Amino acid sequence: MKKYILLYLTILSFFSVAGYSQQARLASADKKYETHAFIDAIKIYEQVAEKGYKSEDLFQKLGNSFYFNSDFEKAAKWYEELFAMNTEVETEYYYRYSQTLKSIGNTVKANQILDLFYKKSKNDSRAKLYAGAKNYLEEIKANSGRYKIENAGINSSYSDYGTAFYQNKIVFTSARDKSLFGQQKDKWTGSSYTNLYESDLDENFKLSEPRKINSGINSKFHESTPVFTKDGKTVYFTRNNYVNGKKGKNESKTTLIKIYKATLENEKWINITALPFTSDNYSTAHPALSPDEKTLYFASDMPGTIGQSDIFKVDIKANGEFGTPENLGKTINTEGKETFPYISDENEIYFASDGHPGLGGLDIFNGKITKNGVVEIKNLGSDVNSPQDDFAYIIDTKSRRGFFSSNKNGGTGSDDIYAFLETRKLNCVQELLGTITDFASGSVLANSSISLYNTNSNQVISKTNSDENGQFRFDVECGVTYTIRAEKENYTSNEQIISIPKENGKTTAAISLESTKAKIAIGDDLGKFVGIKTIYFDLNKADIRPEAALDLEKVLEALKQYPTMKLDIRSHTDSRQSKKYNQLLSDKRAASIIKWLIENGAASDRLTGRGYGETQLVNQCADGVKCSEEEHQMNRRSEFIILQM
Repeated sequence: MKKYILLYLTILSFFSVAGYSQQARLASADKKYETHAFIDAIKIYEQVAEKGYKSEDLFQKLGNSFYFNSDFEKAAKWYEELFAMNTEVETEYYYRYSQTLKSIGNTVKANQILDLFYKKSKNDSRAKLYAGAKNYLEEIKANSGRYKIENAGINSSYSDYGTAFYQNKIVFTSARDKSLFGQQKDKWTGSSYTNLYESDLDENFKLSEPRKINSGINSKFHESTPVFTKDGKTVYFTRNNYVNGKKGKNESKTTLIKIYKATLENEKWINITALPFTSDNYSTAHPALSPDEKTLYFASDMPGTIGQSDIFKVDIKANGEFGTPENLGKTINTEGKETFPYISDENEIYFASDGHPGLGGLDIFNGKITKNGVVEIKNLGSDVNSPQDDFAYIIDTKSRRGFFSSNKNGGTGSDDIYAFLETRKLNCVQELLGTITDFASGSVLANSSISLYNTNSNQVISKTNSDENGQFRFDVECGVTYTIRAEKENYTSNEQIISIPKENGKTTAAISLESTKAKIAIGDDLGKFVGIKTIYFDLNKADIRPEAALDLEKVLEALKQYPTMKLDIRSHTDSRQSKKYNQLLSDKRAASIIKWLIENGAASDRLTGRGYGETQLVNQCADGVKCSEEEHQMNRRSEFIILQM
């Protein structure tokens, strides 16, 4: 029932075509087409085409009539006829033709048509997305293999779709009701109008026999895609522009769809009213609520829409009034169709789109909702998505179970509801696990303080303490490098730099701490006791780098533990560059270290220091001697010689 996706569902009259000439028959079909009575229009167009009549206009309208009803195989047939007559058609037909080619498995030709679409319409966001992700099939493949999917067990031979959680039930849309004699049909689809049904949901996400909701919400026209507040007392839902027995129509005498609100009293849905931002002249549909229920998301072709339908949001104020709808922007919305939003309690949006690179028809995508908009749009993969229409995804994030709708091959009706278990999250998830131990004995150190730093910025991201087993954990981002610092009273602090892989999983770290009870004597290098190997500087510079600051904090901690300690800071270079240059550079570096320590709390009368250039090399790497970078690095060092305890 993707007719809702196009947001132009209509209530139409029947037009007789008997006795018309060919041109009259085409004129009659065109009228039906213009009023979105596609099923009736198709019958006439096909009859005319079968008699050998050919025209671009005929093939466009036949292709579109099937395309808008998600019958992509037949749409592909007529678009092929169109392109056989003329390849210089409107650019939109290149995109539609490519979508239908994907749906019948001809991805190679589909991408060739998309290449032409990009050349002819480089400013179209769909063209830009395709050009920027030519390997989109590989990305979809990488996102696949994450679901166990089965028929939800509530489908009929008619259209069933659009589930919503409601207490211990789901509520869904269905065209299965055949109880009324002479029941009206939607001329867009040729199917019966849809109503809302409910089914009990057990702890294993198994569904009971569906039953029609008989509580005042269903009408004789379309109802679909509800969303309920957590207390179960308010529902927002999609319906034809029809309330209190009256139809609303636009200037073309077409009845569109609106989002309505109803409240529950005495087991009856009452006070059914259209939301204030809806209109007779454009459609609004598929409401979704944010986790705090302060924002309503929906699909619409209202003014300000980028494509055929966009996703919008609107504030729900404390007094029940609504703000001004806001388009979610070009990161998510394209010149195509974006529709069926769902917002998880993890602040992620799931939505259907035929504008982002996919497998054909509507694919389901995921994005993160941030203060700056929706980011990181990703295709859910080929478990959920198919060459047909896949849409109306909802998920319970605790169990990772949910439902989506599709007209993929192998279903029971024109649209079916599928149940799923997500076995692996789409977005990369990593845990950083570690253990803190005593360096000498190897015994675990409970209640150690562990800090997680962003290595590049030296900013603390999170802190925790090791448990009774000396263990700790952090949730971390994939592909990011972190520094872990472990600290404990009577122990020297220690750090590790950890690079997190770009894949789901767990990363481990083991950190050992040396006891400060080890004897420190005058003349010792404090750096060796607190775990400093190198104070890093940028090449030929004396500025303190973030990782150097981490090491210098160890020196500060030692100065606090030993309040009478005095240090002499000695900075050394390797033998490369001239002796004069190296002397000046080492002087500057020693001065930079002293300055940093003073600025961060050390008393100036406890610190002295100077540079020694290349005069005290620790190996053979003097001028003219060929050495490795690692050997030169041994000479580029800073020492913290204890002068007084």
